[in-house]
Amino acid sequence: MLRYIVRRLLWAIPVLIIGTLIVFLAVRATTDPVKAALRNPHTTPAALAKYKHDLGLDKSWIEQYWIFLTRFFRGDFGTSMHSNTPVWPDLRTALVNSLVLGLLATMFAIGLGALLGIISSVKQYSLFDHAATGAAFFGLSMPPFWFGLLLIVFCGTFYQHHISHNLSVLLPFSGIYDAGYTGGFDIVQRARHLALPAIVLSVQVIAVYSRYMRTSMLETLNSDYMRTARAKGISEWRVIFHHAFRNALIPLVTFAAIDIGAIAGGLVITEQIFQYPGMGLYFINAYNNADYTAILPWMMVVVGFVIIFNLIADLSYAWLDPRIRL
Repeated sequence: MLRYIVRRLLWAIPVLIIGTLIVFLAVRATTDPVKAALRNPHTTPAALAKYKHDLGLDKSWIEQYWIFLTRFFRGDFGTSMHSNTPVWPDLRTALVNSLVLGLLATMFAIGLGALLGIISSVKQYSLFDHAATGAAFFGLSMPPFWFGLLLIVFCGTFYQHHISHNLSVLLPFSGIYDAGYTGGFDIVQRARHLALPAIVLSVQVIAVYSRYMRTSMLETLNSDYMRTARAKGISEWRVIFHHAFRNALIPLVTFAAIDIGAIAGGLVITEQIFQYPGMGLYFINAYNNADYTAILPWMMVVVGFVIIFNLIADLSYAWLDPRIRL
């Protein structure tokens, strides 16, 4: 087990370096920080020369990558070209906001989806199974942008005007706090503002994971060793949850790790619709402003999260299936 963990950790290092290099070259090839700097009418030739020197733009791309990488791992995330403020505080806030929304919605959706999948597999072809299958396909067919706009129209227009005047106040659909709020952290306001975007994110995830879990559980329940367990007189509850569930989790862990790792990249569509200040909205704003120095740290954080959570998935296999340890 220890050898497997060490091997996977060592493999993650070159993957991280190669991934960040590809990301850097992609960003560098598609953005021109000099043109972005020239958009500022107060940029002088001396300031532009200093700016190019500080970013290493007068050197080769590989040298620029090395300069950026060493600064990044020293905790120097640079300064935004657009706002002329340090990148890290805004990036940290956006990352925390995306993780709060994404993890809340994803963990709830995975738990509910897995439970629905287990019940559907145990009650295969029953009324519940048919209803869950139909609901899953309906959830998969709804694009997040359409469902998000539908909720906004329903909560902010139809329900408010025809049924109640308080729903849009109870379930706001913009930002993370009420307009004009200047106080500190307020968990009630955060929860209210998280409700609608979390619902939008959860619908498709519940549908996907209920289907994954149903398929994986059916394959496991029909295997030879499950029939042997039943023949030994083990209770059906223990067969399902102690033997079948653990083995059926392996494909679920794969997709869950990828999905959770991708949360760091932001939930671009949902955050744009609800103006939620997460990593997705951060990237859109930085891209629209051609803010090269803000995009690079964003992409490095995203790549790092994806690699780390894929590594966690690989290590989880060894815990879920002892055969992998060998």
